[in-house]
Amino acid sequence: MHRIVIYNPSRRSSEQGMGLIIFNRAIPFLEVLILFFSCFLSKFGIAVDTITSTQPITDPESIISSNNGFQLGFFSPINTTNRYVGIWYSSIPLRTVVWVANRDRPLTDSSGTMIISDDGNLLILSGQKKIIWSSNVSNPIVNSSAQLLDSGNLVIRDDSDGRTIWESFQYPSDSFLQRMKLGSDVKMKSWKSSSDPSVGTFSAGLNCLTIPEIYVWNGSHPYWRSGPWNGQIFIGVPYMNSMYLNGFTVIPDDNKGTAYVSFTTGNVSLMEYYLLNHDGNLMQKETIEWKREWEVSWSALETDCDVYGKCGPFGSCNSKDSPICSCLRGFEPNNIEEWNRENFTGGCARRTPLQCERNGSSNLDQKDGFLKLTTMKVPELADWVSVPENECEKQCLMNCSCAAYAYYQGIGCMSWSGKLVDIQKFSSDGADLYIRVAYSEIDKKRNMKFLTPVSVIIGSIIMAICAYFAWTWMAKQKGMTKKRLFKLEKQSLSPEYSTETSFEDNMNQVKLEELPLFKFEKLAIATGNFDENNKLGQGGFGLVYKGKLHDGQEIAVKRLSRSSKQGLEEFMNEVVVISKLQHRNLVRLLGCCVEGDEKILIYEYMPNKSLDAFLFG
Repeated sequence: MHRIVIYNPSRRSSEQGMGLIIFNRAIPFLEVLILFFSCFLSKFGIAVDTITSTQPITDPESIISSNNGFQLGFFSPINTTNRYVGIWYSSIPLRTVVWVANRDRPLTDSSGTMIISDDGNLLILSGQKKIIWSSNVSNPIVNSSAQLLDSGNLVIRDDSDGRTIWESFQYPSDSFLQRMKLGSDVKMKSWKSSSDPSVGTFSAGLNCLTIPEIYVWNGSHPYWRSGPWNGQIFIGVPYMNSMYLNGFTVIPDDNKGTAYVSFTTGNVSLMEYYLLNHDGNLMQKETIEWKREWEVSWSALETDCDVYGKCGPFGSCNSKDSPICSCLRGFEPNNIEEWNRENFTGGCARRTPLQCERNGSSNLDQKDGFLKLTTMKVPELADWVSVPENECEKQCLMNCSCAAYAYYQGIGCMSWSGKLVDIQKFSSDGADLYIRVAYSEIDKKRNMKFLTPVSVIIGSIIMAICAYFAWTWMAKQKGMTKKRLFKLEKQSLSPEYSTETSFEDNMNQVKLEELPLFKFEKLAIATGNFDENNKLGQGGFGLVYKGKLHDGQEIAVKRLSRSSKQGLEEFMNEVVVISKLQHRNLVRLLGCCVEGDEKILIYEYMPNKSLDAFLFG
């Protein structure tokens, strides 16, 4: 029986001194090819996810996680030939490194090796076998191996029981991956630059002094913070309740008395992670699997107001205002000259001391109070108080050092003592923040609330008076104009009704050129001498009768009452105005009659009822 021999120089054979793998010819040829390529690919670290004492990787070899999501190997950042061992997304064409082992001690050539040492530690060796980097396991296990998991976590395991004794997730670089845990002792650390992965000046982690918050530090100084955790979101991050920031959890660690923050995404096709860049900006990057390129979907530093403490103590920042900083109500700039130069770091100071701060104050009626600010990013370093919402204000008021309080669902009562730092005004979301001020400041606020409606009322009255006088003046001018148009002479009219002379005289007086004038006698005949049976209705100025002229045309005759105060001049003015208003939806004025005391208007007759009958029945 024949044997097939394949030589694999990269692996040690169990047969002493020989690197031979022997197969029986009875094995199908296809399986031989599969085994051959498995050995071949293991040489280049493409199908293997584990490093063992007998299977190291040498530059440029690499290993890949079982789901082909992440790859570990040697790489060089842009603009440098230095070599590092790192982990990156294997499916993204543009290499995205999320973890670096020897970030502060690069290899200067391509002769490096990553191995499991005899004592069980994971090492990076130079070509001269010098240790460049070590996992530094305090109690290493001799029988151990390093595996790259599908999550991107590199772990060292005890091969005897599978127990994890070290993991890269405990030593993050500048990236925060799914299922990684960030805490006060596990922090992201930025690169120095895009071509230098050594530890930069910025770090990010969870601050758990009282209520958990995510912080970015510049050295030892805060640079950005997320606001308190309410059980679902960080309330200082606008729009965090939207879909792209879901999946965060804060995990308490009772053994250490601290907590960790982690995140996951429910969309298996969505890859996302958080990057702390060398400028200190914490960003969320994501991509759909088939898209294979990253997009920034969220950034911590979107405006200048997002920088920690931009407006100093007791200052509030609003990116939509100019300038962006203002003092809280009841406070004024510490240094007005610096403030005017838009140097806001000095912050603000209380304008009026609180009652409890004034020595010898005995006026108990002028108690301190609170001013409400809405949609705010609350200050840092909140103290949690175990009281219900209706007791939160009282609890703060009883403590003279309490400068503000807020109540938020999921957190409860929060209070702040001393200086209030890093306050920001949001356009939405945020919390209601109650600032403690002296009584006089509250009184000013109340006075402003009172003055506003009073000013409106007084202004309305003045405008109404002006409008009245303007209308009176215009009416007077209009009357004078009509007087000049008609040039009527005031005189007494004859009490007799129907005389030819009286009709002609009145016609000359009014000097009407277009509107027909009817004789009173003709109207009396048309209405049956104003018979009661022909009455259509009556109003405040007289009666209306139905009539029929000798040619058969039906008319409506409005006979003004003799007791009406309307004189000839006013009557004729009305006639002229009505005669000029011609519209298909208006009853047409046919003419008028002015004889003696009689003042009559003649309209075309409309057979339907009066408008009030349709409106009111």
